[in-house]
Amino acid sequence: MIETQAAPSDSDVTLLVPEQDVVDPEISIVIPALNEELTVGEFVDWCKQGLERAGVDGEIVIVDSSDDTTAEIALAHGARVLKTPRRGLGRAYIDAIPYIRGRYVLMGDADCTYDFRELAPFVERFREGYEYVMGSRWRGSIEPGSMPFLHRYLGTPVTTWILNRLYSSKFSDIHCGMRGITREALQRMQIRSQSWQYASEMVLKAVRMDLSIAEVPVRFLKDKEGRLSHHKRAGWTEPWKAAWINLQAMFVYGADFFVLKPGLILLGLGLLLTLPLSLGPLTIGSVTLSLYWMLAGVTLTVLGFQNFYLGCLAQVLYDSTGEATARWTRLFPYNRTVALSAVAFFLGIALVAPLVVEYVREGLALPDELGAVNHLAVLGIMLVILSFATFTFTLLLHALAQVSAERRERGAV
Repeated sequence: MIETQAAPSDSDVTLLVPEQDVVDPEISIVIPALNEELTVGEFVDWCKQGLERAGVDGEIVIVDSSDDTTAEIALAHGARVLKTPRRGLGRAYIDAIPYIRGRYVLMGDADCTYDFRELAPFVERFREGYEYVMGSRWRGSIEPGSMPFLHRYLGTPVTTWILNRLYSSKFSDIHCGMRGITREALQRMQIRSQSWQYASEMVLKAVRMDLSIAEVPVRFLKDKEGRLSHHKRAGWTEPWKAAWINLQAMFVYGADFFVLKPGLILLGLGLLLTLPLSLGPLTIGSVTLSLYWMLAGVTLTVLGFQNFYLGCLAQVLYDSTGEATARWTRLFPYNRTVALSAVAFFLGIALVAPLVVEYVREGLALPDELGAVNHLAVLGIMLVILSFATFTFTLLLHALAQVSAERRERGAV
């Protein structure tokens, strides 16, 4: 056995290399493990069988943070072992990235619930040019007793549906632990999540990065006799915590879904109320739309503008291809947008001015009836608010566009 100590900056990570090591692997099977001595030996054997059946040279890297004999067993069966402290599932993959040698990376669990003897479809998709290959238990098979009722019929289907709605994707099983990605894409992806939510972060970033994505069917098996899943070890609340943090990742990385299109809807409704009332009350049948209706319209318009602008900024923030940045900076060029904001600002002031004159003339009090003056003043106030919001949005948009461009040049997402 050869022991290799990591660089000083990662001095708490140690790589253990088996005597019979693969020299130039095409694929790296990278698996976090925490106290899996019951299954890890058989799992490594499964991986070797899968590699042989697929006709591919591969390495098996067990990222181990156990306090049992997991590392020793994995090493004896021919896997590389990366010893790390207990820092979370997502962090295990982050720690492993500098040690991955294969062009392709296959991820999963060391508990023999995913059948790695059948990894050939992943290799085939990679060789066809796909960058992200997602396993799907729903398109494959789920052994009776392998998945809790709530996971199978509520948790996974609902969260998959939510993600597909947020990101216009077509996944059938976003929580499948068996998934693959090219090493180059994984490095660009810059995974940040330290725990369970890494799974959702990967899916979301794969969509954001416009990676070529494929799904392949996988077999999901029940736990070996005598083994408890990590969710059961941590208690009944752990699945709910995992679901919540995965939803959090979906919502954070998909923030534009909640603000951009809803903002446009609010903006349209607000203008529909505001503009027809700009010259005074409007009667439709037995209903009279007064100044109060106009104020409601202004409120919706301002909220709509703000949400739309926030959605644009969110898209630029997570823009890995440059398309969203180019679209919004083209629609809101700095010079023209600032100039139009200034025009709208002074037009708003001009519309408010008659109301101010009346206010001063009446001894700092407003008459009950001013007709169109009141309505035009409200329109002016709205223009002042929107012009200032547009000006500040333009500043942030172009500042963020520069940061986003620099980030893409560094190859980070």
